[in-house]
Amino acid sequence: MPFFVSPAPVTLRGRLVTLRPLETSDHDALVEAVQEGDLHETAWYTSVPSPGGVAAEIDRRLGLCAKGEMIPFVAEDATGRVLGMTSYYDLAEDVPRLHIGFTWNRPSAHGTGTNAESKLLLLRHAFETLGVFRVGLTTQWVNFQSRAAIERLGAKQDGVMRAMARYRNGALRDSVEYSIIEPEWPAVRANLEARLARRG
Repeated sequence: MPFFVSPAPVTLRGRLVTLRPLETSDHDALVEAVQEGDLHETAWYTSVPSPGGVAAEIDRRLGLCAKGEMIPFVAEDATGRVLGMTSYYDLAEDVPRLHIGFTWNRPSAHGTGTNAESKLLLLRHAFETLGVFRVGLTTQWVNFQSRAAIERLGAKQDGVMRAMARYRNGALRDSVEYSIIEPEWPAVRANLEARLARRG
């Protein structure tokens, strides 16, 4: 296992998707992505911004990046179309560990394999280049689609954190914490690679 390398902006390229550093110039493409299917309204329990909130969300993520607290990415498909955003966050050198999250993709990308490949790219970079020991993934109790997707990765549920925050509508939010640790990574990688190979 390599020594831990502090995360920095990097471009990760796959067959279906490319993850590249978020830029302020991505604003218009992200607004178009979030408007597809009124994603910010139908996925009210997620971190998806409204079209009018995209600029503030870009600024928030880039501000955290400048402080070394987040590495934000934009996801693009093979044609260069912007799909959404994801990030590394909760970076801790002492374990070392990080989280993957604040992820959303336009509805038409769901079920295309781009999210599975994004996770493969992010996990492989985390474990094999950065040398982390633990990758965390957190989602909301009511986000059954996200919970199922995380469990398909092979991540193990660590627990449910009740009343951690509030949703935009004021309701209390319960969060579900999952993790993958370094000894589990080879099996998780093989599972993801097999899933993507079946897509041809």
